Amino acid sequence: QVQLVESGGGLVQAGGSLKLSCAASGRTFSSYAMGWFRQAPGKEREFVAGITWSGGITRYADSVNGRFTISRDNAKNTVYLQMNSLKPEDTAVYYCAANTYARGVIMAEATYDYWGQGTQVTVSS
Repeated sequence: QVQLVESGGGLVQAGGSLKLSCAASGRTFSSYAMGWFRQAPGKEREFVAGITWSGGITRYADSVNGRFTISRDNAKNTVYLQMNSLKPEDTAVYYCAANTYARGVIMAEATYDYWGQGTQVTVSS
C-alpha cells in the first residue's frame, strides 16, 4: 500500500511559478517510479512528467517540456514538480501517482496503481 498527499497548488498569474510536492508513505519510496498527471475541466487526465526510482531519468509531455521539472528526494519520500512560465492552459487538477510495478518512467496512466487526491492549479491570464 502507498499513500500519496499532494500540496502546493494555488492561483498564480501567467508567467509565474509554483512548486508542487507529493509526500508518500507506506511501501519503500525508492523502489518505484513516480509520475505527475493533470486533468483540466472537460478533458481527460493526461501525463505531465515521470521520474525513475532513482531520479536519474525523467520524461515530460511536450506541452510542459522546458518549463516543468520533476524531481524526487528519496530520503524525504517526496516527489516535486517545479512549474515555471505557467500558462492559462496549465490550469488543472494535478495528481501525483506511483507505479509500484515499474522502476522506469511509463507514461500510460493505467499502469499507475496509487494516486493522490489532487491539488488545484489555476493560472490567470
